[in-house]
Amino acid sequence: MMNTIRFDHVFIQSSAACVGPMEGEGPCGSSFDYISKDLYDGQDTFEKGEISLLNRSCDLTMRKANLHLENLSGAVGGDLMNQLLATHYFAKDLHIPLIGVYAACATSSLAIALASIMVDRSWAKNMLAFTSSHNATAERQYRFPNEYGVQKKETTTTTVTGAGSVLLSSQKSCIQVTNCTLGKIVDWHFTDAGNMGIAMAPAAYDTLLRHLSMTHSTLSDYDLILTGDLSHAGFSFLLDLLAQKGFTQFTNMNDCGLLIYDRNRQPVFCGGSGSACSMCVTIAYVFERLRKKELNRVLVLATGALLSPIATFQKQSIPCIAHAIEYQRREV
Repeated sequence: MMNTIRFDHVFIQSSAACVGPMEGEGPCGSSFDYISKDLYDGQDTFEKGEISLLNRSCDLTMRKANLHLENLSGAVGGDLMNQLLATHYFAKDLHIPLIGVYAACATSSLAIALASIMVDRSWAKNMLAFTSSHNATAERQYRFPNEYGVQKKETTTTTVTGAGSVLLSSQKSCIQVTNCTLGKIVDWHFTDAGNMGIAMAPAAYDTLLRHLSMTHSTLSDYDLILTGDLSHAGFSFLLDLLAQKGFTQFTNMNDCGLLIYDRNRQPVFCGGSGSACSMCVTIAYVFERLRKKELNRVLVLATGALLSPIATFQKQSIPCIAHAIEYQRREV
C-alpha cells in the first residue's frame, strides 16, 4: 500500500491567491494578491468570473517567478464545476501539458501532491498547481442558485470565491514541500449535504493519523496543522475524534474554513468551503508566515466531500477524502 511520500527536491518558487469581495473582507484579506469587486470580476457570467480569477492567479504566480509559459513542464489543476469547466477553459490557451484532477474541496492538496511527485522524480522542471471555486457556480450546481433565496441550515458552509496557484521546482527556496499523504475514501454514511463538515471530518481524521504514523510525528511536532474546510461543526467533530483517541492538546490546530471568514461579523453560516478555500489560505496565511519565519513546520489536510447531486437526491451517503501536504521552512 502506498503511504506517505517523502520529497527531497521540491520547493515553492512563487504563488498567488485571487479572491472575491467577501473573502477580501475576511481576516486574510490584506494578504491576498487580488480582490475582485464583485462575483463577476468584469465578466458577464459567474463561470467566466471564476475563470478570470484563475487566470489572474496563474499569471501573477508566473510573473513573481519571472517565468513564461514556455518555461513550464506542465500544470495540474481542478475545480468544482462539471467537467472541470474552469480548469479546461482556462488551460486551453496555455498550450502546455495538463493533468486535470478532481477531489472536490481537497483538489488543492491533490494538485500540489501530483506536481511535487513529478518534480521530485525529475520528470518535470517547473510545474504549476492550481485550483478554483466560486460561490455562485457551486451553489447553482450542488444546491440551489443564490437567486432563489433558499433558506440554509446553520451547518451549511459558504463556498469560497477564489483561485490559487503555486509554482513548484527543484530550485531551493525558503519553503520546501517535504511529504504528502494521499487520502483514502472514507464514508461514515452521512447523507446531509447541508452538513458536509461533519461528513468530511472522519476523512481528515484518517489521513492525519496515517500521516503522523508514517512520518513518526506527533501533533506537537508541528507549528500549525490546518484542515481544509471542515468549518465550525466539522472541526469540532474532528477534535472530538482525536480526544477519544487520547490526544489532548489542539492549540496548534485550526481550519481554513474558519480562517478565511470572520463568522462573528460575516454571514457565512458555519464557515468557508470550496476547493479555493484551503489553497488561498495556504498561500496567504501559511506561506506568508513561513517566509516571515513565524512558522517552521506546517501540515495542511485539504478535505473533500465527493458528493454528486444525483446521488444526494437518491439519498445516498457522502464519500469523503483528505490529502495531506507538509511544508517546512528552509534557510537559503
